[in-house]
Amino acid sequence: MWEGRFITAKRDGKWEYVSRSRGIKAAVILAIDDGHVLLVEQFRVPLGKNCIELPAGLVGDHDDNADEDSAIAAIRELEEETGYRAETMDDCGEYYSSPGMVSESFSLFKAKGLTKVSEGGGVDGEDIIVHRVALTQLSDFIEKKRSEGAGIDVKLLLLLQAETL
Repeated sequence: MWEGRFITAKRDGKWEYVSRSRGIKAAVILAIDDGHVLLVEQFRVPLGKNCIELPAGLVGDHDDNADEDSAIAAIRELEEETGYRAETMDDCGEYYSSPGMVSESFSLFKAKGLTKVSEGGGVDGEDIIVHRVALTQLSDFIEKKRSEGAGIDVKLLLLLQAETL
């Protein structure tokens, strides 16, 4: 139906959905250090507001790195967004965030051996705010951000599930 640089709108019979263009993938990073999780906050145009998320980024989104390894991209994105460098990334598998509307999947990585090397904040124009939140305070942090009008990424349920079961 329509294709842009990063997304494609498709139709299969009566079903309409969106996919990533050019086979681009995503990497999402769970980074827990000394009982604290690293989260990012950034403005998301589709929501029209800031969103609290796990650090993440696209894999192979430039022509010069189309064959980029997902774990390498995860290490790069974590450092760009949060200022923390990981020694290794454990691949926790492939997941789909909204399979009724979007064919995009993401690989979830668990960062290990974290070292703070910069302030983070992303690349030009991203204006990412880094949050290092104690796991024991996560529920309160999310509720505070929600009351301030921020969107909350569904992947944070990964961290809240133990509290809600």
